Amino acid sequence: MILSFYLARRFLWMLLRVFLIFFGILLLIDMLDQLRRFSDEGVGVARAFELALLHVPSSLYTILPLILILAAIAMFIGLARSSELVVMRAAGRAGLRILAAPTVTALLVGVLVVAVLNPIVAGTSNRYETLSSRLSHGTTRILSVSGEGLWLRQGDGDGQTVFHARRANANGTNLSGVTVLSFDVEGQLIRRIAAETARLTPGEWQLTATKQWTLADAVPEATAVQADTLTIPSDLTPDTIRDGFRSPSDIAIWELPAYIRGLETAGFQAREHKVWLQSELSLPIFLAAMVLIAAGFTMRHARLSRVGNKVLLALLVGFGVFFLRSFAQVLGENGQIPVLVAAWIPSLAAVLASLGLLLHLEDG
Repeated sequence: MILSFYLARRFLWMLLRVFLIFFGILLLIDMLDQLRRFSDEGVGVARAFELALLHVPSSLYTILPLILILAAIAMFIGLARSSELVVMRAAGRAGLRILAAPTVTALLVGVLVVAVLNPIVAGTSNRYETLSSRLSHGTTRILSVSGEGLWLRQGDGDGQTVFHARRANANGTNLSGVTVLSFDVEGQLIRRIAAETARLTPGEWQLTATKQWTLADAVPEATAVQADTLTIPSDLTPDTIRDGFRSPSDIAIWELPAYIRGLETAGFQAREHKVWLQSELSLPIFLAAMVLIAAGFTMRHARLSRVGNKVLLALLVGFGVFFLRSFAQVLGENGQIPVLVAAWIPSLAAVLASLGLLLHLEDG
């Protein structure tokens, strides 16, 4: 147990060092990018640093498997150069037993990442999107989906208009069970419209079977107006509505199942979010696979092989497995393969392949 705890601490320390190195590099690059992107809005160094600090966690989260394999490679090379691997084997410790501690550590790190870091990254990503949208367009997200249906918002110089619909088509341009709430510039509710359907056409919403209440009247029901059709001016387009959907990575994993149910209730396709959810659940296994891949190529004495070639080969295999996982996710999002296959098979295949390599090297 003492040796296992030593290897686990060694791996965690190396992982922290590599993580901080990448964090510093990405923070500097992203800060320069924010200065260039928002130069016309007069963003200074302090504001660019704030934006970069909010944006970098999502980039680090994406490349976390690659960070982990670099940390594992560095740890095994360090153990080989200091002859600690030779001493462990001479003491009767088998290679797979040596690997148990860093592999279990990678699994626990993966669980911690999914349970804690994922919601943090989702929060920082949402905050970054809000700030960058205000700087670029002066507005925030115009669409929200919940278990109660779809919510859309549009605005002009006269105030804001909010649409609520029980169901919608795939791109949110055809709504059913519609309620429209109009607010003035001071945020006071001034009008309510109920309609069976609403269809977005260039420049306006076309509502059918409508009933309109003017809430400024003493008795709104007495002055309510019914009409077969009604139009509401709009500057929304299918593209702006589609861009309003929250990316799966912007939703904390604890909130994702409810968000998926809300999408399906509103009539939208939630396959992308389902693939992301299952991929996040399989992430601990994938991180453990990165450790096993690194061990398969670098857990040898430094004098017995060409270290540079082994490191390069481990990195190439790690990058290959990483992109294979991403490719499988794309296929799953497009409906080419089942969701569970897209999310779990790459991780499980990487573990089994790396274990096969290790068993072959250990036992021939």
